[in-house]
Amino acid sequence: MSESDYLAPVWLPGGHLQTIWPLTRMPPRPDYMRVRWETPDEDFIHADWITKRPGVPLVVLFHGLEGSSDSHYARAIMGHFHKIRWNGVVPHFRGCSGKPNRLMRAYHSGDSEEIGWILSRIAERYREGPIFAVGISLGGNALLKYLGEQGQEARSLLRGAAAVCAPLDLEISGRALGDGFNRVYTERFLRTLKRKALDKIDIHKATDYDVDRIRKARTLYEFDDAFTAPVHGFDGVLDYWRRASARPLLHGIRVSTLLLNARNDPFVPPEILPPPDTLPRHLTPEFPDAGGHVGFLRGSFPGHLNWLPQRLEAFFRRRLKPKSRTVSRTKNINLE
Repeated sequence: MSESDYLAPVWLPGGHLQTIWPLTRMPPRPDYMRVRWETPDEDFIHADWITKRPGVPLVVLFHGLEGSSDSHYARAIMGHFHKIRWNGVVPHFRGCSGKPNRLMRAYHSGDSEEIGWILSRIAERYREGPIFAVGISLGGNALLKYLGEQGQEARSLLRGAAAVCAPLDLEISGRALGDGFNRVYTERFLRTLKRKALDKIDIHKATDYDVDRIRKARTLYEFDDAFTAPVHGFDGVLDYWRRASARPLLHGIRVSTLLLNARNDPFVPPEILPPPDTLPRHLTPEFPDAGGHVGFLRGSFPGHLNWLPQRLEAFFRRRLKPKSRTVSRTKNINLE
């Protein structure tokens, strides 16, 4: 297992505080350029780009549940890579960019097909330098699932990857989010998830969903069973959680990947974390004792969010070949 230099501030104890307080440390919003992409199934997504520089690496960031390019971690990560003059893009899962998508389907934790389509599209149009992918929480699970399914094939698209606070086993994580103080996080997620689901049902005049069950859902188990699972073709919540979990597929990963999880993450109980000696050599596990869920705050009060972006940069730089540092001035980047 990779040793971690992350230490939480002494003034910020415990996984819950280390999860919640970083939400108040919102970095400046990067100067994004939004691009709209039509999907193969006649829907659309939005992708927010930070820069358009030739000859430098590109970092693709897949956000977490109900996240976006405005999430605290996205601002911190994209702001950092902009500062070091790399390129970056945050593709939004369907319905997460502030605009409802066209279709009844939304997004889910195992949406590896969508991850693959996004990365393939980017790779076809971005030939200026190596591409790295980062997945946060839900996005991390979906990215790991894609990498495990594709194996060697994913190396044609990505130089490296990182999954941060990925739940890995959705049943354990989902049930944990229904217990104790974790219900505060669940209520926050459900406020927007239920509104979006009910709007979709109304717009599409869908009659196959139990509106009362969705409206009354108090846990992710109840919501996923009433909406997420059936709308995406799963046979109930347990079938969804089982088939969408990335942990059984980690052995198939062939892209050099950082697996970063705090052991006090309220969303990801430590029993989810795989023993390092069971992982393939392409996975670098890093499980610091603290950090919360996508927190990793550092510094004296009130703290800053620099540690995670710097850790990602260090991991990716070790996967660069010398030729990738040469700047080409003859090609343009086509974001469309």
